[in-house]
Amino acid sequence: MPALLKTGELAHEAGVNVETIRFYERKGLLPEPPRRSSGHREYPRESVRRIRFIQRGKELGFTLHEIKGLLELRVDPETNCDAVRERALEKIADVKHKIADLRKIEKALRKLTDSCSGNGPKDDCPILVHLEKNL
Repeated sequence: MPALLKTGELAHEAGVNVETIRFYERKGLLPEPPRRSSGHREYPRESVRRIRFIQRGKELGFTLHEIKGLLELRVDPETNCDAVRERALEKIADVKHKIADLRKIEKALRKLTDSCSGNGPKDDCPILVHLEKNL
């Protein structure tokens, strides 16, 4: 296996597209390597692991900003497991808050759909009437 990967090779091995790599570079999540004399960029193999870390973080609901913080903790020799755990606990609290908000939205939508028989002219539709209030 080569020690350095071109952009397309990195994308393939990490399971993302080339634009994702460029996006992560712009966001400061992936260091941009220098260009070779050929004009190509060559990434260290560690970049595959880093991109997979970012992808797994996204799957767990972390924002890119939060993932950047986790990446910083990952390389900080002063960081201990408790600091990482604290970030995960903060994310759990955030997820619980979002779930509560979604339940409120679901309740409001159920109330609106229950008030609508689905019959009659659209101008009398309670859902549309509610959405047009105060426009």
